Amino acid sequence: MATLIPALSSCVGRMTSGERRTAERLEEKLDDDYLLWYDVAVGPKSLHPDFVILHPRRGILILEVKDYRLSSIIQVDKQNWCIHGDLGPKTVINPLEQARQYAHQVVAALERDPHLVHSDGPQKGRLIFPWGYGVVLPNISREQFNKAGLNHAIEPRRVICQDEIGKEVDPERLQSQLWDMFPYRMRGVLSVPQIDRVRWIMFPDVRVPVNGQLFDSTDEMAEWPDIMRVMDLQQEQLARSLGQGHRVIHGVAGSGKTMLLGYRAEHLTKLESAGCDKPILVLCYNEPLARQLAYIMSVKGIADRVHAVHFHKWCRDQLVIYGQALPPRHLPTEEFLAELVQRVINGVNRRQIPSGQYRAVLIDEGHDFAPEWLKLIVQMVDPTTNSLLVLYDDAQSIYERARKRNFSFKSVGIQAQGRTTILKINYRNTRQILRTASLLAADLLTPEERDEDGVPLLKPISCGRDGEEPVIIRLPTLEEEVNHVAELLERAHREGYAWADMAVLCPTHHIRDLCAKTLAQRRRLPVQNRIRAGDYEPHSNKITLMTLHASKGLEFPLVALVGAGQMPMSGEDEKEAARLLYVGATRAKQRLIIGTSGNGPFAARLQQLSATPDMA
Repeated sequence: MATLIPALSSCVGRMTSGERRTAERLEEKLDDDYLLWYDVAVGPKSLHPDFVILHPRRGILILEVKDYRLSSIIQVDKQNWCIHGDLGPKTVINPLEQARQYAHQVVAALERDPHLVHSDGPQKGRLIFPWGYGVVLPNISREQFNKAGLNHAIEPRRVICQDEIGKEVDPERLQSQLWDMFPYRMRGVLSVPQIDRVRWIMFPDVRVPVNGQLFDSTDEMAEWPDIMRVMDLQQEQLARSLGQGHRVIHGVAGSGKTMLLGYRAEHLTKLESAGCDKPILVLCYNEPLARQLAYIMSVKGIADRVHAVHFHKWCRDQLVIYGQALPPRHLPTEEFLAELVQRVINGVNRRQIPSGQYRAVLIDEGHDFAPEWLKLIVQMVDPTTNSLLVLYDDAQSIYERARKRNFSFKSVGIQAQGRTTILKINYRNTRQILRTASLLAADLLTPEERDEDGVPLLKPISCGRDGEEPVIIRLPTLEEEVNHVAELLERAHREGYAWADMAVLCPTHHIRDLCAKTLAQRRRLPVQNRIRAGDYEPHSNKITLMTLHASKGLEFPLVALVGAGQMPMSGEDEKEAARLLYVGATRAKQRLIIGTSGNGPFAARLQQLSATPDMA
């Protein structure tokens, strides 16, 4: 069974009957290694062929499906057809010519990548795999096709007719017809990296930003990146198949949840929504992640339509915009924030703050939202669109308020039944980093079976990417540990890491400030020390210093966990400390450094995890 993207169930309403029959037959009759895309924007010009078929041993095929009946066709030639339209006769492009033009534009884009063309010989500059194009006529039989003389306008080998895509069609016969549309047979097989390069070029919206930068391919570009990162097929199918209504994605750390959120936000801005011109709201708990999300929306060019903020700022803005009083400033921080939220809830209940303000709401870090917060946010979705997406990972929930016993999405108004997806594969971390993070979390990540309306606790599965073993620093004092971390960061910079690639994460503000003093004042290293809310700048060329709490949702090529051996801190539960360390360790994409100075319960455990000697 082939992989169809988007999923067939999400295409109801935009497929013609002939397109649906074609999709069903291709998905059912083709083998597992076939990839099919239906009506997905292709290439820099956002072409929309009906179907793109990719096979590692065959190549690429573009198919156009036309629901014409013989009675609707007036006259045909190789360039144009005259058909009966709703308002009388009209001229349309020959469907085979339409497919040919799509195919040539796709091929022209692919041939610009030197990794996908022959480097020498008579085929120099041509694709290393075959390509073809054809037409499906689901309402015209082969006999009708021939008798009507359509074979003079479309090469017979390039068309599949009504009686050739029936339920009883033989899979081998269907595949044979498809590959008769190719000019020659392929030698060899496309590798996974080559297929990823093809997807990267054909489908720009599945590209994964590298170091926060979106690579924009234009006709003037002369160079292509050596490594092209794209969503995996599960992520792409999920992103394109979300559809309308309430959706919940349970995903482990590093599974691409935030990337899917960015795709979803951009996708929603392109959809017509029955005249609804309301903005889209993206919410998270952590302020640094909110700034990162806002930056992503700005890079995508949709910041004017997608508002990305952290939850408490949104609450404050609601009170200010709708003339509601803010809580007294003298209140302790936690009381002030609790009162801030409650005043918004009261305002909505009294209809002083309107509900349904947003065309869609997307929630990152849903695991850190209290149930009453989620209940409030659900009311902000315009009921005419009813578009809500919640991203969730209970293993990363580091705030007790979010982990209510017997919590269910239904209890807060989220209609999750039948609309949940689970992502278990971690792509961010190397196998070695993920193993260390999971061991730090000890029994935290024991999978628990839940019904789909509850919250499952997921154990991550590594994508298998290998890297360096995490470096465990064993030094007597915290000061020595910080100094040694500084040396390792300097060494990494000499090896090619940018300062912006590095983050130092600490359990407390005091340890963070000690790191800032050592790195900035003594070592003269460029740092941004997150002292106040709002001072985190994504992608500044500085080492990021922040607490473990503040790092949630972010990622960096190199992460140093300073003060881990001091944990749990005074009054902190050991299991809560394990959650926090797990979050911190899984921020690292390539290299992880962990300090073990101190006498906390984690010091001994951390030292036991060391698989390589100290780099000193």
